[in-house]
Amino acid sequence: MDPVDPHLFVIFGATGDLTQRKLIPSIFRVMTEDGAAAAHNLLGVSRSAWSDDDFRQYTNQSLHTAGYDGSLVDEWCRERVFYHQTERRATDLDSLRERIDTIEAELGLPGNRVFYLALPPAAFSSTIDQLGQAGLASGPGWTRLVVEKPFGHDQATAHQLNDQIHTYFDEHQVYRIDHYLGKETVQNLLAFRFANLLFESAWNRDRVEAIEITVAENLGTEGRADYYDNAGVIRDMVQNHITQLISLIAMEGPRAFDADDIRSEKVDVLESISPIKAENVVYGQYQAGLIDGEPVPAYRDDPEVAEGSVTPTFVAMRLSIANWRWEGVPVFVRTGKRLPRKTTQIAVVFRRPPVCIFHGVQDECTSHHNVVILTLQPNEGFEVRFDIKAPGSPLTLVSQPLRFDYDEAFARLPDAYQTLILDVMEGDQTLFVRSDEVETSWALYTPLLEMDLPVLPYPAGSWGPDEVNERLGLPNGWIMRPE
Repeated sequence: MDPVDPHLFVIFGATGDLTQRKLIPSIFRVMTEDGAAAAHNLLGVSRSAWSDDDFRQYTNQSLHTAGYDGSLVDEWCRERVFYHQTERRATDLDSLRERIDTIEAELGLPGNRVFYLALPPAAFSSTIDQLGQAGLASGPGWTRLVVEKPFGHDQATAHQLNDQIHTYFDEHQVYRIDHYLGKETVQNLLAFRFANLLFESAWNRDRVEAIEITVAENLGTEGRADYYDNAGVIRDMVQNHITQLISLIAMEGPRAFDADDIRSEKVDVLESISPIKAENVVYGQYQAGLIDGEPVPAYRDDPEVAEGSVTPTFVAMRLSIANWRWEGVPVFVRTGKRLPRKTTQIAVVFRRPPVCIFHGVQDECTSHHNVVILTLQPNEGFEVRFDIKAPGSPLTLVSQPLRFDYDEAFARLPDAYQTLILDVMEGDQTLFVRSDEVETSWALYTPLLEMDLPVLPYPAGSWGPDEVNERLGLPNGWIMRPE
């Protein structure tokens, strides 16, 4: 890759879990692959009463835990890592500006800056205001603002946050991060579709019968119950991660591999999704059950969950995309916690031949659907299911897979945060969410959040409430049954 511009990477929330587990190792990994250590300078900002040496030790330990050690780690931490304590008041941000100016002068930096908000969502608004009021929304070089999800709590709050950002920052400076878009396998959806005419030519309502998306987690709230009980499954998974998958799998081909062209096509898909009807939604909440043979408690048994909580931990939905490509093709979505296993898969189910000429002993048609299954995690890859004749007689068709596995073809897939952080440094917004995209997504789901729908129980270790198949019009169950 080409060396990135020398810059100062400023992380708000520098002593938090995200910074330690993801951001510091990803920045260091980019730096080592970039080969220009002097370009990569880190300033941690937090309320903790730490010194530069405290944060350098913290950074060193983070890198050691991530598998990095040796003189390069020590040298980078000693010479390129700094810390500034702040309560994020306006006067504190003035002192931060002065500290940034001092560091840039000492290191001979041109004034390029990244401000990464690794903060609780409640702190986004005040921090953005204070950055703007301290004159840090622009500088001698380029300035970029990275905002973690969730971006807003509903359509109104997302719009309000966008307006606030645009008071100080231009849209080309803003990087709304969704780590799902940094996954190589998610990015590969574009290559799979638009580099292979074999698939793209059949990617429409004439050939496709249904699309199924499953994002399953076998874990529960895992220490996040306080956040999750106020968010629920729509805010936690559907409005961001799953909506990105829908837009990438259904979008039209962009004019070029360009950030604005790709993001405009994604917005067009979201604007074409019909309003979601209550009868096409099934909520669930997990009860006690078994995961991998081990008993796990119910959602309400978590001490951080409100007594009698009706927060859904599962949702299945049937969506319709009202455009020329997808009219009449249902998009089935399901996601939840405490499902049998962790997996993210997309299944594109093709129509059967219009006339069946292969029949079984009971005169039933023995042909199956062709299916393309894209697995995003784990065991990344894809498979195409097709019919062949089984040996012997009577003539019987069986469905067989043709598979591709990333692990077999490539040594290592980059971490999602590494990919996205490099894009921020290079000024590439392709994998980041634009303001109109996030608001269009919230416009789709906010009415759903306002509906008073029943939340059905399901045992941990199952695939959700029993009512899902009948309610959504899946008489034979899901084509995709992750193993």
